[in-house]
Amino acid sequence: MASKAININVKVWRQASPKDKGKFETYPLKDISVDSSFLEMMDVLNEQLITEGKQPVAFDHDCREGICGMCSLYINGRAHGPDEEVTTCQLHMRKFHDGQTVVIEPWRAGGFPVIKDLMVDRGAYEKILQAGGFVSVNTGGVPDGNAIPIPKADADEAMDAASCIGCGACAATCKNSSAMLFVAAKVSQLALLPQGKIEATRRAKNMVAKMDELGFGSCTNTGACEVECPKGISVAHIARLNREYLVANLKG
Repeated sequence: MASKAININVKVWRQASPKDKGKFETYPLKDISVDSSFLEMMDVLNEQLITEGKQPVAFDHDCREGICGMCSLYINGRAHGPDEEVTTCQLHMRKFHDGQTVVIEPWRAGGFPVIKDLMVDRGAYEKILQAGGFVSVNTGGVPDGNAIPIPKADADEAMDAASCIGCGACAATCKNSSAMLFVAAKVSQLALLPQGKIEATRRAKNMVAKMDELGFGSCTNTGACEVECPKGISVAHIARLNREYLVANLKG
């Protein structure tokens, strides 16, 4: 049986360069399969624009499997669109209805300046990681699985934190453009493991300082970041970050 197709209007943000003033432009699309992914719909839009002799819409993507975190789009007022715990590339057109206008914007956060159209510079997250989200000491080769006993609950929680893909949805969703959930996940995944203890004191301080330096706001405690996180990372990690930061400051 043939899949259902819908007709939609795509209202997309167009901005030629970081210094140009952007604006919304609306394009009609016909016969979009509801089984296609959102980015496949964007491919169809760009093919149509190229055929018409117009500039295609610039947007970020790579793996299209919900792994790389590059498909950072604000869709109809929600980060990654109207679905739960998915990235934009995992969103399907069945979430939209015939005749609907789909509004697509880039991330709106001070730390993520627009490069072109829907592409933003998420290099700020890399700079935060470079400030402390790593283990630089020599921890030796791969140890035997039982050589360093780690409680299963701690290992599971560390793995949950490590699932963060750095897409930026948390900061884009927060009304203060806070990157606290991202920083908390990266601090938490190391704070729970023995290998991360050695640099714990400076890690929290340096990463929070870099986050503030790059123009991200303070945590609002509304929990919007957790709701829109495609990996469902809990705000409980923010509580751990706060404890790590407090201990680091007490130690000087």
